[in-house]
Amino acid sequence: MTADAPLAPPPAGRVRCRVTVRGVVQGVGFRPFVFALAGELGLAGHVANTGSGVVAEVEGEETAVTAFCERIASDAPPLAVVESVGREPLPAAGPQAPGGFTIADSRADGPARTLVPPDTATCDACLTELADPADRRHRHPFVTCTHCGPRFTIVTGLPYDRAATTMADFPMCERCAREYADPADRRFHAQPVACHDCGPRLRLLLPPAGGGPDGGMDGFAGAAADSPSDAAGDPVRRARELLAAGAIVAVKGLGGYHLACDAGNPEAVRLLRRRKGRAAKPFALMARDVADAERLAHLGPAERELLTGPRRPIVLLRARPPGARPSDAPAVAAEVAPGCADLGIMLPYTPLHHLLLGLPGDPPGPRLLVLTSGNLGGEPIVTDDAEALRRLASLADAWLLHDRPVHVPCDDSVVRVVDGAPLPVRRSRGYAPFPVPLPVPVRPALAAGGDLKNTCCLGEGRRAWLSAHIGDMDDLATLTAFGAAERHLERLTGVRPGLLVADRHPGYRSAGWARRHAAGRPVRTVQHHHAHIAAVLAESGMDGTRQVLGVAFDGTGYGDDGAVWGGEFLLADYAGYRRFAQLAYVPLPGGDAAVRHPYRMALSHLRAAGLRWDEDLPPVAACALDERLVLARQLERGLHCVPTSSMGRLFDAVSSLTGVCHHAGYEAQAAVELEAAAAAYEAAVGPVPEPPGTGTGGGFELRRTPRGHLAADPAPLLAALVDGLRRGEACGLLAARFHAAVAGLVRRLCAAARERHGTGTVALSGGVFANAVLAGACVRGLREDGFTVLTHRHVPPNDGGLALGQLLVAARAGAGDGAGSGTTP
Repeated sequence: MTADAPLAPPPAGRVRCRVTVRGVVQGVGFRPFVFALAGELGLAGHVANTGSGVVAEVEGEETAVTAFCERIASDAPPLAVVESVGREPLPAAGPQAPGGFTIADSRADGPARTLVPPDTATCDACLTELADPADRRHRHPFVTCTHCGPRFTIVTGLPYDRAATTMADFPMCERCAREYADPADRRFHAQPVACHDCGPRLRLLLPPAGGGPDGGMDGFAGAAADSPSDAAGDPVRRARELLAAGAIVAVKGLGGYHLACDAGNPEAVRLLRRRKGRAAKPFALMARDVADAERLAHLGPAERELLTGPRRPIVLLRARPPGARPSDAPAVAAEVAPGCADLGIMLPYTPLHHLLLGLPGDPPGPRLLVLTSGNLGGEPIVTDDAEALRRLASLADAWLLHDRPVHVPCDDSVVRVVDGAPLPVRRSRGYAPFPVPLPVPVRPALAAGGDLKNTCCLGEGRRAWLSAHIGDMDDLATLTAFGAAERHLERLTGVRPGLLVADRHPGYRSAGWARRHAAGRPVRTVQHHHAHIAAVLAESGMDGTRQVLGVAFDGTGYGDDGAVWGGEFLLADYAGYRRFAQLAYVPLPGGDAAVRHPYRMALSHLRAAGLRWDEDLPPVAACALDERLVLARQLERGLHCVPTSSMGRLFDAVSSLTGVCHHAGYEAQAAVELEAAAAAYEAAVGPVPEPPGTGTGGGFELRRTPRGHLAADPAPLLAALVDGLRRGEACGLLAARFHAAVAGLVRRLCAAARERHGTGTVALSGGVFANAVLAGACVRGLREDGFTVLTHRHVPPNDGGLALGQLLVAARAGAGDGAGSGTTP
């Protein structure tokens, strides 16, 4: 047959089509799955990764092609998320079609439009190999397959292939290459595949005599394990010995460095606190298995699923009192989480973690590790090896590192369970960069988020991609990390933002970054609490055609009137909002000084409530006389006293008033410890009813402001708490009564909004709703009252979810330049 000869017609019933699969379909074993499915159905053709997703051309009997198109979604690999399957008919080649089915080379056909999977915990099959002395990957710290391991943190570009990851510099050995090319193997086209022969490799670096945190960094001694049987030189075994001896070891993980120490060693935990400058903020723990986690804390079905699932976040669990733990529970130093009702526990999610905690037959070592981010407070997590030796020099006694680069910093995610459902507190490893589906389309835009717990968000169409947790924007290194995270998201998503969105606060560094990088693009600003409510609407699938009552409780947000807002009841949709009610204004004396010293907020609230600063009150006793005199003049004259309606600052005030916390060493410490006191009391006694009070607010007096909306004055509640103090009531009872009163206020104001405006849906957002005692009470009470209650399930209620709301307010298709405006009813 010549090249110009017509092709013979295909046999009757034979068809060919191009199938395009979009979603999380690269880096999850999708091409091997397609290869096997086509072989099972007797189809010819090929499959390839492209910038759009996975594209297959298949030819065969029409019934087989139809079955292929159906099963490609229904039978997809466990880590895949199929968003769409497109089918396009092609001319069938018939007998001239090449036989069999192949995996073709990847194609970069235009901008990236596929989704990169998150990093995933080591699967059971790989763990079996890790622990099997007869397996060639026995004790290999980087064992992985198509069903588990690093993805997001090693991807440098798309399509997803080894050459576009940080594994590019590790050529596969002959045996790994055979597995990679074998359709019957679990590692068929697994890009991070590796073994002892081809790397990556661990090293344990020790400072020389006189080095380490108190000495110089020159002349490190190194130990590299050429063979897993070489115990004397095994970096993991030596690291375990150091941990058991009370040392602090910097450990390079998937998304950066952690600092590890024995959680049962009080001296080691105190040493880590002293070196890191972290006086009281709780440390995260890594337990060996779920049984040890349950020996330490209460687990329900949702907590157990989170702990053992592929994402492996830190889960905030209600701790068992030390006296109520089984005798075989691992030891936990009291210094791990002082003043907290919860322990933040995660399970191992990399082979290296399993090795550090010990495999069967290993010498004894710590069963429970403190595993906290490798950084100083406020800095981003360290990822670069040379930088780790420099920046962690004052913190670590040894460095357990490897030679596979971390391309994207990624902290551990944090989740807690409220009323039986997960509530993200920090969305990062295991979740990023998986997109949030949007109920309305948005134009290509970048939202810069806030200045605390920052994440940025890219959006286009009906998808929004949030970065991993970046941190607090008060450090140059964090600003640099923000820019790197934003650029990486653009490369992975192909979104080229034509609009930038930022918080309305004129002094926010995130907003300053947006203005500096606008390059002629418009920059729109969105009110802080409107963005909070828009975020929970977006992830709840609300299209914005009807208003909800948004309850936004947090510490700080720039208000339309220049005050510091934070106790807001907003009638809101994406297009705008009206203030229905607020917590009554009180002076915020000295700005950040009042945040660091909750007794200052307590004294401000007492004065606003007309209550004397008597010496028997805890916040009065906590404030030195000289400072008290200055503070009194400051409040009287209004010097450096911005008015605030912040619910977060009211929690601070009550924490000090009840004697729980007068000095905050980390953000929200006073509120966290107040919640712990309430939780402990309720665990022992049961739920506490809200206190009686004047007006219709149950402990709060409600009045109309000059602008016509309601203000809730906590003066009656504060007076009741002072009376309780003087009657000798336990601080736990007072803390529980306060939580009940705030939940009661929420119910009453939501009922008033429904009566006046017909609003039957309530959205709860803001960092205060990370408080499980308050959030649980509000959700249960509002549902009892017949409300539809929207809470966060995909992004945090704190400022880590702010960028999603900013995006929806400002970038909706068809939204005008006035998006995000606010008025008063």
